[in-house]
Amino acid sequence: MNEYWRKNKILIAVLLTIWATVSYGFAIFGAKALYGIKIGSLPMSFWWAQQGSMFVFVILIFVYAKVMDVLDRKYGVGEDE
Repeated sequence: MNEYWRKNKILIAVLLTIWATVSYGFAIFGAKALYGIKIGSLPMSFWWAQQGSMFVFVILIFVYAKVMDVLDRKYGVGEDE
């Protein structure tokens, strides 16, 4: 059971790192670098801050659900047991 929770915590840490990189890195810290690139009529930094980070967050939710489903089955802690 300790191995299950260790893998769960590692997964959460990786996904939170990806989320923080996209949310803060692209939209805030990388805003000047991305400002010159346009998506439609808007700068890419604005797009990442308003849309991109939300898309990535939703994708991360699905990734977490899928990976945890695999871990739950592997360690016998799923809802089916």
